[in-house]
Amino acid sequence: MGILKTIYLDCFAGIAGDMFIGALMNLMPGADKILTDGLKKLKALEPDEYKLIVEHDVKNSISGINFDVITHEHHHEHSHDHEEHGHNHEHSHNHEHEHEHSHHHVHRHLADIEKMIFESELSDRVKREAMRAFSLLAEAEAHVHGTTPDKIHFHEVGAVDSIIDIVGAFILMEALEWPRVLSSPVNVGSGTVTCAHGILPVPAPATEFLLHGLPIFSKGEPMERTTPTGALLLKILVDAFSQDIPSGKIIASGFGLGNHTSQDMPNVLRALLIESAVQQGSINEHDGLIHEKLIKLECNIDDMNPQDFEPVSEKLFNAGALDVWTESIYMKKGRPAVKFCCLAKPEDAKDFTLIILKNTSSQGVRLIDVDRARLNWRIEKFKSSLGEVNIKVTSINNEIVRRVPEYEDLKRIACLNNLSMFEVRNLINKEIYKAI
Repeated sequence: MGILKTIYLDCFAGIAGDMFIGALMNLMPGADKILTDGLKKLKALEPDEYKLIVEHDVKNSISGINFDVITHEHHHEHSHDHEEHGHNHEHSHNHEHEHEHSHHHVHRHLADIEKMIFESELSDRVKREAMRAFSLLAEAEAHVHGTTPDKIHFHEVGAVDSIIDIVGAFILMEALEWPRVLSSPVNVGSGTVTCAHGILPVPAPATEFLLHGLPIFSKGEPMERTTPTGALLLKILVDAFSQDIPSGKIIASGFGLGNHTSQDMPNVLRALLIESAVQQGSINEHDGLIHEKLIKLECNIDDMNPQDFEPVSEKLFNAGALDVWTESIYMKKGRPAVKFCCLAKPEDAKDFTLIILKNTSSQGVRLIDVDRARLNWRIEKFKSSLGEVNIKVTSINNEIVRRVPEYEDLKRIACLNNLSMFEVRNLINKEIYKAI
């Protein structure tokens, strides 16, 4: 019996980078020191380039953590629009700090960000996740501006505060030991946002690109509730979206405060850290795979009609077997035989042993402990031109590896449309990858 840790993000009022970090800081003791020490590993950022502000505050009577970054790149007694795409920053808190320095912006390309991250002393996984995030953000900006990612200069995202938001998020996730992340559908807000390109509808272009494929809605007073960095973190970190909070025991919770004020709903992000008992092993290991403790049941049989293995296999699958197969073997004196095998969860081993012994000619079953590492997967519905089909989507570290239509759905569609399996599979695969 293992323990599965899950962070559930309640994005009822949207999400931004500073809100995400504020929410996560509620989930562990000493989070401010963990973040500060982690960011020091970014050697390209000088300690006097920025100051982290971590405050316990109240928003619409909701207590939470207000996270902000004060940098040399800004004037500090001002309010930024909550939109990075337009060369503004997500941090808009009006802290009254006095600084005797000049204000300037740093223009960085993707290669500059890559150099900064890979020359740091951050862990390999934090480096990898951060580069995935910046690469995706460059792709979003390139799409908006009609150019290529390598030509994008991160005027706003290359700024110190945005680098801290993105890298800091992964530092905190690592401190939490990379729990599974689930999220509610995301409130994107409504109305318009003012940016360097003029007045644009919410969600702004880069945010909208990053939200492709994610469940969204709009509710509340008009304002931008989800920012590019918020959408980016959802895209990178979230394993699945659900309106329902996962079952388990809440061991920590808290709110990350945003920078808007509205009368109808507080501008906050809630994070719940939930523990639940699981049989399937640990998810989100450092290699990104799911590790499971399983049982393999096997026996050698040389006196059964080969056709009789099929009904035994069906009974095992119906009872919940993970896999059933046969292997051709040779027994003593070169006698051909079959090794009948079944893969099962440990708690099913007794029942499956009885099924095998009652339905085959074997006198005994070997039970072998096995470790299995597999991809994470989920089933998604896809509306093809031939009808709805279930798609198995597999991933490593939230990065999708492949999308495969389920065999039984292909067979059903082929029968209904009087087409071959080859024709149906090719057509639906083309439609799936065209929709990505």
